[in-house]
Parts: sequence; structure tokens; C-alpha cells
Amino acid sequence: MTVPEAFRDRMRAELGEEYEAFMVEYEKEPLHGLRVNTLKLAPGELSLTHSLEGVEWCPEGYYYDGHMGRSPESRAGLFYSQEPSAMIAAEELGVSPGERVLDLCAAPGGKSTQLAAKLKGKGLLVSNEIVPSRAAILAENLERMGARNAVVTNMPPEKMEELFQSYFDKILVDAPCSGEGMFRRDEVAAREWSMEHVRSCAARQLNILASAAKMLRGGGELVYSTCTFSREENEGVCEGFLAENPDFELISQKRLMPHTHKGEGHFAAKFRRIDGPRLDRSAESKDADASLYKAFEAESLNVRLEGRFTAFGEKLYLTPSELGALGGIKALRPGLYLGDCKKGRFEPAHALCMALKKEDFRLTAEMSDAEVDAFYRGETISCGEGKGWAAALWNGHSVGWGKMLDGRLKNHIPKYLRG
Repeated sequence: MTVPEAFRDRMRAELGEEYEAFMVEYEKEPLHGLRVNTLKLAPGELSLTHSLEGVEWCPEGYYYDGHMGRSPESRAGLFYSQEPSAMIAAEELGVSPGERVLDLCAAPGGKSTQLAAKLKGKGLLVSNEIVPSRAAILAENLERMGARNAVVTNMPPEKMEELFQSYFDKILVDAPCSGEGMFRRDEVAAREWSMEHVRSCAARQLNILASAAKMLRGGGELVYSTCTFSREENEGVCEGFLAENPDFELISQKRLMPHTHKGEGHFAAKFRRIDGPRLDRSAESKDADASLYKAFEAESLNVRLEGRFTAFGEKLYLTPSELGALGGIKALRPGLYLGDCKKGRFEPAHALCMALKKEDFRLTAEMSDAEVDAFYRGETISCGEGKGWAAALWNGHSVGWGKMLDGRLKNHIPKYLRG
């Protein structure tokens, strides 16, 4: 691995006697990690052929050997591949079911899916990403994990602060940074590093935190995290934030370094807003017409979903009631994507299938590993008797919709997931 000499000089000056141990560890192959999705199973229930070792700071996190790829476990959303150090930020936030939570810089979704699991389907998670293409990936990952109460937005922080004044109980700002902790995974980040880039990241991080501060309610907590080692972007940003926000106090600061903890490295600081109100947002006045969905639900499901129905064109969503009015919010996904209302019929979305459990479906078809792969290639699979919408299952976990007829299950996996 090639890293800039200026970076080495800075780390040598900061770490002193620890520098050699840092570089020895830093030049090794990166570690692989995964986090069990507790929306679908308990940590001890995940059974893999890979060797698993627990991550100290995350009860659901594990190190593993090898590459998971497009395994049935992955397609079923039973785990999320995540760098082990990165798991600490959501753990530090201490989210409880029922809270209003914001992940302000959320893509690709590792921390958002972790927060969604902690909410257990109760309360509200707003996952924001300013880059549209990355916001789409974020939505797909929340979908695969079966998150029901997540809203995916695509907005600059300064626009969000106008709509969510003193609103959230908990906020995570995993800020864009110089990425020094990712050098051994990302050669481009190493080549593009400079102290000028570090300073520009620090200025941007302070601006993002300024918006986050306005969206946190009195008594609420905020975690600021990065995957970089620079004091300018970590402790320096924290000091600057506190100087600009006297109504906040620092609760804790943690650094994970490659030579002291097994991972790429991460920084997490936790703040509390001492004073301020907790404000609600104006309520939505009218539900969208959900009659086609409710007819589908009565015919195909054993569960009745409750909430506020929202329509964007043909697409129907179940929006968390805690969100309030959608006016002004640029939402890529305003809640759980239920499906499309097309010419007097309802076609269920993949997101709905992934959010439900085996017992929620009237019709199911259990599949082998090979059949799951074939199903995701778009093939039709042999199945039991029945007619109508059915959930394809792997080991009792949903992997997608199919249309069952004459002992065959016709594939309805979205095109963007096939392959």
C-alpha cells in the first residue's frame, strides 16, 4: 500500500512510539465484517460456513473470513456486510424503539440499517443522502433489511433544518471525510489525500453539524463520526462545534485505531443538547386511496398493516405517522414501498415482501440455495399447489415475490436485483 509521505510524517508525530505498530497493522490485508440483522433473526441464529468472531463494541457484529457474495443469507437480508470499526457510531447513539432518529449522511446504509434494527419497527428513521445515485443504493439496502419505518430523503442539510427544527431525539452525522481509515481498501483515497483536503473536509463537517444541531430537540443526543485519523476532522471539529453551540455538551469521545482495535479505524463523539424544545411537525390531512392494496392484503396476506398511506403517482407507500406532513420534503422513499396501483390492480413491491415474515403470507414456496440463485436470475421455479401472489422463502425467510400457478412460481424479482 502506498500512502503520501506527508500523511506518514503527521501520523509519526501524533503517535510517537505507537507509530511503527500502527504502520505494521495498517499495511496488512483489511478485515471483513458483518452485522446480523435483528429485524429478521437473533445474532446467534445466523449460521454460515464462514468462521465468525464477535466484534467487541457491537453485539450483532462479527469478523469473518472470505467473501460472502450473493449468498441466500444476503439476499434474504439476514446480515449486512460492514467494516467492523464503522459499527461503533450507531452503537454510541443508543437508539431505543419509538424514537425519532435522523441519519444525516446515510449512504450506503450500514449505519441506517443498524439504527433501523434498534428501532424494531417503532418510531421513525429518516435516512438522508444528498447524492441521488447513492440515495438509491441506500433505499435498496434498507429495503433488503426489511425496514418498515424508514424514510429515505435526498436533501442538503441546510434545507432539512428548515423542515425539522428541534424535531429529532437522536441524530447521527457520519460525516464525509478524508477517509484515512480506508486507505488500505481504497487506493484512490490514498492518492488523493492532502492536508488541504483534510482542512476542507473539516470546514464542511462543521457546516453539516451546524444544521444537525438545529434539528435536535432539547435533551436529545447527537453522534458525530468519521473514518479518518486527522485531529483536524475529529477533535478539532468537536472543539469548533462546542464553541459555536454553547447549548451542547460533550458526553464522550472514542477512537478506534488499527493497531489497538481490529478494524480500519473510526472516531465517534457523542453530544447532548442541554436546552431547547421538542417540536412536532404539522400532520398530514388525508390518506391516499389504498383500496387496491387492501384488497390485495385481504387476499394474499395474514397481516393488516396500519399507518398513513401515501401515493406518488402509481406507487403506494406506508408512511410513518410520526413524520407529519410531506410538504417540502424531497423523499426518495416516503416510508415502506407497498407496491404499484396499475389499471385497477395492485402489484406488490419487493420492499413489502422483505418487510414481512413467513407467517404473514397466505402462499409461500420454500427454495434451495440453487433455486434462490435461479430465481434471482429471473427463472421460473417449480413449487407446490396454489394460485396467486406468493413469497419465495429460503430457510423460512422471504427473498422475493412470485406469481404461483399450476405448480410453478413465476419470478417477480425487480430487474435491478437480478443476476
